[in-house]
Amino acid sequence: MAEGTGMSKALAGGIGVLTVSSVCGLVLMTVMYKIQIDKFPPVSPPTPTKPVIPTGLPPTLRLPDYLIPESYKVFLQPYFYSAITNNYTNQSFIFTGNSTVRVKCMEHSKRIYLHVHDLNVTTVEVTKSDSNEKLVVSGYKIHQNESNFLEIQLKETMSGHGTYYDIFTKFEGELLDNLAGFYASWYTKNIKAEEVEEEDQESLLKPTDARKVFPCFDEPALKAVFHITVIHRPGTSALYSCLLFIYSFVNISQIICISKIHARTEAIEAGHADYAIQVTENILKYYQNIFGLKYPLKKIDQIALPDISAGALENWGFISYQESGLLYDKKTASSFDQERVATMIAHALAHQWFGNLVTMRWWNDLWLNEGFATYMSYIGVQDAGWDLRDLIVLREIQTAFQVDSLNSSHPLSLQENYIQTSAEIIDLFDDITYRKGAALLRMLATFMTEEAFMKGIKTYLDKFQYNNTVYNDLWNCLQEETKENVEAFMSTWIEQAGYPVITIITQTGETSQEHFLLLIHSNIVNFLPNSIPWQVDIRYIKSTDFAVKNEPHFELKDKDDWLLANVNCTGFFRVNYDEENWNKLRMQLERNHNVIPLINRGQLIDDAFNIARGHRLNVTIALSLTKYLINDTEYIPWESALKNLDHLILMFDRSEVYGPIMKYLRKQITPLYKHFEEYTLNGTIPEKHTEQYNQVNAISVACSSGFPECIEMAKSLFKDYRNGTNDIHPNLRRAIYCSAIASGDEYDWEFAWKEYQRATVTAEKDKLRYALTCTKEIWLLNRYLQYTLDPSKIRKMDLVSTISYIAKNVAGQPLAWDFVRGHWSYITQEYGISLGSLLDAVTKRFSTDVELEELQREQDEDDQALAARALEQVIERTEANIKWVKENKQIVKEWFMGEL
Repeated sequence: MAEGTGMSKALAGGIGVLTVSSVCGLVLMTVMYKIQIDKFPPVSPPTPTKPVIPTGLPPTLRLPDYLIPESYKVFLQPYFYSAITNNYTNQSFIFTGNSTVRVKCMEHSKRIYLHVHDLNVTTVEVTKSDSNEKLVVSGYKIHQNESNFLEIQLKETMSGHGTYYDIFTKFEGELLDNLAGFYASWYTKNIKAEEVEEEDQESLLKPTDARKVFPCFDEPALKAVFHITVIHRPGTSALYSCLLFIYSFVNISQIICISKIHARTEAIEAGHADYAIQVTENILKYYQNIFGLKYPLKKIDQIALPDISAGALENWGFISYQESGLLYDKKTASSFDQERVATMIAHALAHQWFGNLVTMRWWNDLWLNEGFATYMSYIGVQDAGWDLRDLIVLREIQTAFQVDSLNSSHPLSLQENYIQTSAEIIDLFDDITYRKGAALLRMLATFMTEEAFMKGIKTYLDKFQYNNTVYNDLWNCLQEETKENVEAFMSTWIEQAGYPVITIITQTGETSQEHFLLLIHSNIVNFLPNSIPWQVDIRYIKSTDFAVKNEPHFELKDKDDWLLANVNCTGFFRVNYDEENWNKLRMQLERNHNVIPLINRGQLIDDAFNIARGHRLNVTIALSLTKYLINDTEYIPWESALKNLDHLILMFDRSEVYGPIMKYLRKQITPLYKHFEEYTLNGTIPEKHTEQYNQVNAISVACSSGFPECIEMAKSLFKDYRNGTNDIHPNLRRAIYCSAIASGDEYDWEFAWKEYQRATVTAEKDKLRYALTCTKEIWLLNRYLQYTLDPSKIRKMDLVSTISYIAKNVAGQPLAWDFVRGHWSYITQEYGISLGSLLDAVTKRFSTDVELEELQREQDEDDQALAARALEQVIERTEANIKWVKENKQIVKEWFMGEL
C-alpha cells in the first residue's frame, strides 16, 4: 500500500468529524434559508427614479418654501392728469410696470407661485440666471381667491440645487382712491378764503399691500433687496422707502421737503414741520442709545399725507403720517395735538428697529412688532419732554382689558396655521396685539427689572438684525440677563387668551385666580384650556407698611388695616377683595386719598366696575368708590371713573335711570370745574399736562350733565367765535365747540360746518368735525352721515371716526347703526377698510334683545368676512350687557337716587 501524506489517524479522524459537521451545517442553513424565503419572498431592488415634482396648488394659503427671493428690480409708471376737475371721484387712472425677481430654487419644480392682487399680468418670462437660458412657460393663472396666487406653469423643470432663476412680469393696474394698494390722493388748495376752492392734485401714492403693486413674495420672512424705479413727468419727484414700498409721487410746487420732512408747501412755510424735525432728532438719538444699534439706513424721510388709512405707516426709511400726526401749528393746535405728534413719531421710529430691522417670522407674532412699538413709544417720548409713562395704564392696559375679557378674544401669539387669509391677518391689528402686547412687555420689564429687560432687548436686536424671529427668540435673549425663568413666567400670558382676576381674602390671606370673563359662555372655548393658571407677580402694600412686597403674605391682623395689591398696575390682571377690604379702601380714599398711589386710585375704580360687570362684585361698591372724587383733582382716577360711568350712561341713557346719573355727575364734577374755572375763563391752561386733560374733562362733563355755568360759558365763547373773535384756547375748543353745538341750533351747526370747510390745519378741522356730531337735531346728524360718503366733504380716512362720533351721541346712535348696515358692502369695497372698529363704535350702546337679534342677523350674512371676529365680539358684549342690565338696573337706579 502506498504511503500517504504523513497524516496521523487522529488528525484524519478530526477532519472527518469537521467535514460531517460542515455538511450538516450547510444542510441546516439551506433548510432555514428556504423557510425564510417562503416567509419573506425577495423583492427586486428599487430602480433609480427622478425627483418627485410638486403638482397642483400648495396645501395651504402660504407660499411654498422652495423658492427664496433675493432681489427685485421694479419699474413703475403712473398715468394721471396734472390737474383734474371737481368730479375727480369719477376719474380713472392707471399704472403700468414690470418686475424681475431673482430667486434661489431649493427643490425641483415646474411651478412658481407669487402673490398678485388686483393686477392684470400681461407677460411672464422665466430665465436661468447664470446662462440666460429661457424656460418655456406653458401658462400662468391668477387665482381669484384668498390665496392671491399667481401660478406660473413651466414645461421644463427648475433645478432644485440652489440654482438661481429670474422671474420677469409685466403688469398693469388701476389707481383708485380707496386708501388701499397703489392709490391716488388729493388735497384742497384754498384760493380765496370763503368763496372759491380749487381741487389741486397732490398725486400721492401709498401701497399698503405689496401684491397690489407688483407680483412678489408677499410674506414677512421673505426679505429681499429692492431696486425700484418710478417713471414720472419732468418737474415732479418720486419718493420711496427702503423696503418694497413706493410712497409718493409729488409735484414740487405743491409739496416741499425740509430736513427730510415732506408736506404741503403752505404747511412747511408756516413752520408746521419744525416741531417734528426737532422731535425726530431727539427720539432717534435716544433710541440709538438705548437699543445699542445705530439707525442702519442713510436716510429717513417722513411725509404728511392728506389721505392715509392708518395714523402712520412706518416703512423703512420713509414714514408716512396723517397730517395731524406730523404737522403742528402753534397757533391753532392744542398741547394734545403736540403730544400726538411726538407719540406718533416715537411709535413709528421704534418700528425702524422692531419690525424693519428685526421682523416677526409670520403674522401670528405680529405683537413683536406692534406691541414693542407701542410700549417703546412711551419710553421714547420722554426724551422729547413728555412724561406719559403712567398714562399707559389708561390708554393701553384698561383698553386691552375690555377686549380680553371676552370669550371671543384671542391669544397674543397664535399658531401659524391659524392665520392665513388676508382677513385673518387684518383681524390681528387689534387691541390685543397693540395694547395687550405693550402691557405684557411692561409687566415683564417690572418682573425682570427695567435695566435687565433693556439689556436683553439690546441682545435681541443685535443678534437678529436683518432677520426674522419668533417670540422664543426674545425669551432666550432676555433670559441671559436674569435669574428669573422668563419662559415659564410668560408662556401662559402669550399662548392663552384672556387674563385672571385674583381674589384675596384678607381675613385668611387666601388667594385664588379665575379666568375673568364678562360673560361665561358655555359654547365658546378659548384656544387653551382655562385650567392653566397664569403666572402672576403680585406686588402689594399694606396700610401698616408702604414698602412694596411680592412675597405672598396677605393676611391682615388688625381690623382697621387694609391691603392694596397690584401696585401701579404692573400686572395684567384684576384684583378682587373681600367686601370688608373694599370698604376699608373706600374709607381710606374718603379720609385721605393721597395715601393710595395715584395709578391705583384709577385701578381700584376700574377693577371694581369691571368685576361688577363680571358678576363677581356688588355694583354699589364700585359706585361708592367714585364718591371720594369730589375731593380729587388728578386725571388718572377721574378718567378711570368717567370711562366706567360712561358705560353706565350707554346702558341707561334711554331709560329713567339716566336722570339720576346726570344729577350725580353734575354734583361730583362741580368742584373740579370750579378748580379749573379761572383758567377756563381767562383762556389759559394749567402747566401740568395731565391737569390740562382734566380741565377738558371738567368742561365736557359739566356741560353735558347740565351745569348751567358751563353751558353759558360755552355758548358765550362760541358766540364770540361766530362774531369773528376766537379766543378759545386750542386745548378747550373741542369740548366748547361740542357743548355749544349740542345746546345750539341749526345756524350754529351751519357756521361750524363752514368753518370746517375753510380750515386748512388738520388739527383744527378735526376739532370741528367732532363738534358737528354733538347736535341733538336728528335731521342734521342724518345729513352729516350722508356727507361721509362724499370725499369732497369728509375725507375717506375720516369716515370711520366721524360715524363713530355720531354713534356716541344718543340721538345719532340708531342713525349710525342703520347707516352702517345699509352701506356695509359699499364702505368695505369702495373705501378698502375693515369694519371692525366701526362695528365696535356703533354697537357700544346695545343692551336689548332686539339689538342682539339684529347683530345675529348680520352674522348670518355672507359678506362679513372682513369683520368676522369684531362681529363675534360685539355680539358677546351685547349678550353680557343684556344680562347685566336686567340684573342691575334697579340697583343702580336706587343707588343714584339715594345720592341726590
